Amino acid sequence: MKFSGFLLMVMTVLFSCKKEDQGSYYGEYYWIYTYGDPRMEFFEAAEGISEKWKIKYHAVSGCMIYQKLMDSVDIQNKKTYTAIEKKLGKGWREKYNNDIDNFMMKKVDVMDVLITNKLFRDELKKHYIEIYNLDKEVFELNDQGEFKVIVYNNDLKYENKECFRLAVNTKNRTVNLIQ
Repeated sequence: MKFSGFLLMVMTVLFSCKKEDQGSYYGEYYWIYTYGDPRMEFFEAAEGISEKWKIKYHAVSGCMIYQKLMDSVDIQNKKTYTAIEKKLGKGWREKYNNDIDNFMMKKVDVMDVLITNKLFRDELKKHYIEIYNLDKEVFELNDQGEFKVIVYNNDLKYENKECFRLAVNTKNRTVNLIQ
């Protein structure tokens, strides 16, 4: 009887402990919520470095916002920022913002590697995509010049518009098809 009472007490303590708040952390990503007018170039760059940083943005409202929504989003984002700082260190925001600022130039570097690559040009031909009409997403994976590129053909109707994926390394100028 004493043992079952002790076991009950231990289980109560273990399961009643408050889990540390990680902010908005879902599916290996920290989610930062936004409202108001979207800054398209910023969000494109943020999506481009999301694999590297494991941070994603989600708009909870467009132009029509109210104070209660703003307050709740700000409270949740503060928790998320605290969790990110705990994981990545105090200087994470400066490094993150620097990556945001530099992403568009890195995207140009990726295209510079792709445009001269035979494998890439052959894949474009297979999928009937003209180089001047290229629709792609670029994701920076790390600081070693590694990127993932997804190429789409938006002319396809009800089919999968994703045509192929590539691994691009801008430092050694290599391109590999991702199966």
